[in-house]
Amino acid sequence: MSYAVVGFSSPPPNPSLPSSINSLQKQDGDTAEQIQLEDKHPTLPGYKWRLVIAYDGTKFSGWQYQQSPPTIQCIVEKTLTRITKLEREELCFVGASRTDTGVHAWGQVAHFVTPFNYHSLESIHAALNGLLPSDIRVREISSVLPEFHARFSAESKIYHYKIYNDTIMDPFQRLYAYHNAYRLNTVAMREAAKYFIGKHDFSAFVNASRNDISPDPLKHIFRFDVIEMGVLLQLEVEGSGFLYRQVRNMVGLLLQVGREAVPPDIVPHILATRDRKELAKYALCAPPHGLCLMSVKYNKDILQPPPGCPASSFGMHYCLSKCKLPFY
Repeated sequence: MSYAVVGFSSPPPNPSLPSSINSLQKQDGDTAEQIQLEDKHPTLPGYKWRLVIAYDGTKFSGWQYQQSPPTIQCIVEKTLTRITKLEREELCFVGASRTDTGVHAWGQVAHFVTPFNYHSLESIHAALNGLLPSDIRVREISSVLPEFHARFSAESKIYHYKIYNDTIMDPFQRLYAYHNAYRLNTVAMREAAKYFIGKHDFSAFVNASRNDISPDPLKHIFRFDVIEMGVLLQLEVEGSGFLYRQVRNMVGLLLQVGREAVPPDIVPHILATRDRKELAKYALCAPPHGLCLMSVKYNKDILQPPPGCPASSFGMHYCLSKCKLPFY
């Protein structure tokens, strides 16, 4: 059983919101099961809640729900079920981005639905982080309008990819940065990254997936920055959406450009072919552990809380009124 948010049988268009928000389009290769689950028409009154989640993806098989091996969505959903006493079908728990196995996140966004309101979100926030494993944390909980959808309302997503560019790998960075022992030509990498900016058909940069059903290959890249931070090289890309392993394939080609194995203008050539086999001639997909979903951006109007709902929770700060330990 599922619920309509704040008393709506299904969320009606809001004239005060941009048309892009009211027309929630499928993107990034939805699966048939996910579309069926996310498009169910709720029938009972309810409330919608937005989560901002951070996680270390090292030990997990990505975001997308599956019980074995464990995924982030499965673990968070089970924790919500335990706290709210609702079934999976009632929660309608949906994430903004289906990060792959080993990929990390600082700003993953998800939403769920309850048939009841909360007077305060601090208690459920503390309960979630108290039950979740230490490598998954809910950073924020807020109430949102019925039109909000974590995935389909997103205007853009920002990913960072870290490269440790030195002869000897820092052991403290090994789980979060790709080690490249040879000095990279960052000037050439910046030149190549500029070719990705704009609206393109990224068919040549998508890996085949049995779960994809006709994903739209047209994606808009708003920026692609190559930032040097000492021996650490950070690639920052923001786009309207991304295909399966698109970011890691783009990074893989930029690494080849940085190694001076291929020229920067190889990018438009590969884009024009719309053929994944063409990319495979020049570059491999970059490993997942260097990639992190940093944030998902929405129109500020869709993030406004409905009337009568509690304030957002960013976690409680605790302090001792009196120190009970002696000083030495």
